[in-house]
Formats: sequence, C-alpha cells, structure tokens
Amino acid sequence: MTTPSRRRRSPRGSGEQLRDDILDAATGLLLESGHEKAVSIRAVAQRVGVTPPSIYLHFADRDALLDAVCARYFEQLDEQMQRAGAGQSNPLEALRAQGLAYVAFAAANPELYRIATMGEARPGSDTDAVLGSSAFQHLRASVQALMDAGIYAPEDDPTPATLELWAAAHGVVALAVSKPYLPFGDLLTFADRVLRAAAAGQIVFGMLGDDATAEELLDRLGAGHGRMAI
Repeated sequence: MTTPSRRRRSPRGSGEQLRDDILDAATGLLLESGHEKAVSIRAVAQRVGVTPPSIYLHFADRDALLDAVCARYFEQLDEQMQRAGAGQSNPLEALRAQGLAYVAFAAANPELYRIATMGEARPGSDTDAVLGSSAFQHLRASVQALMDAGIYAPEDDPTPATLELWAAAHGVVALAVSKPYLPFGDLLTFADRVLRAAAAGQIVFGMLGDDATAEELLDRLGAGHGRMAI
C-alpha cells in the first residue's frame, strides 16, 4: 500500500489554498473515474499529500466535499454565462448568448457536467437545488428583463419561464453528453436553433395565450411561410 507523500506545512493563512487543492483533487478523481464513488476522503487526502483529518477541517464529510465540487462548477458556469451576456445589444440577444455559453461550457466539461447535473441525489445534498444557483438566478434576471421590455408577456414570477429555457439548454447538453454519436452537426449551431425556438415559443404564446390551439397558432402565421402576421 502506498502512502501519501508528506505535504509541506502550509504557511499561516494558506487554508484557502489547501481547500482549493482538495477541490482540485476531488474534481480530478471525478473526471478520471467518471463516477463519484471514486471520491473518498482517503483518496483525496492521498492525492493532495495530507492526512484525512486535514480534509475534515474544511469539509464535514464526503458529501459536503462533493457538494462543494459541484458548487464550484456552477460558479464557473455562471462566470462564462455572465461574460457572454454582457454588452449584448438587447435582452433577447443576451439570453441567447447565455444559453450558448451554457451549452459550450458543459460540452467542454462533459463528465463534470454529468456528475453535477445528472448524478443521483444524495441524502441531505443540496447540489440539486438549481433554483438557488447563481447561474439560474442570473438567467432568471435575463428573463425578467425580457418581461420588463415587453418582449415576453409579464408574469408575477419569471421562474417557470426560466425553467423552460434551462430545460432546453440542459436537454441539448444531456443528449450531446450521453449520445454524442447522434447527427447534431455543429453542436452550437444545433443548440442555437433549439434555444431560439424555445425563446420564440415564449413570445408567441405570450401573444396568443397558453391555451391557444394549433389552429389558432397556424392562423397567426403568415401564409405558412413562418412569418408572424402581426
């Protein structure tokens, strides 16, 4: 049995660096194995070069460590989405850019995305609390901006509309991660069509009402050419 190499004592005030090292080690184990079962306190400690009690100074248990790994993933995802949405010409373009950034970031980190968003919920875990993530909150703010601008029909709570758009982006990534052999073509081009369709659907049903029939929808389309007769 190999023993972890002794990690040099960190200088005073470097506890945050050790915490980052622990998260990096746990993330590495997740990516290499593709499954959270590979992440144990002992395995993480060995990779970092510390003793298991050092891990417990930062994380109460293995589940807390895995939650922190997933939380850091969502923070990085949010940073990419915010960067993409900044400086866009209008709220609809900002929302589109955020959605494409979501797909691009997730596709670039498929194993971590799968574990963070499609893994089994653990008792007491909060990683499935999507509504509380900064990425979802910022996307929700973008939807609210569309409502404020009169592009989307106003609602008391923009959360349901945000969930619909989130579901569209997640659906694209989930398929791309689990079935990459499907004929998507260029993934971002495919994602753009899906996201634009979801966004346009919000606009159309905002105009016609959620209970609009297929006949009413077709009547509103100009001569079958896909143009709205407004």
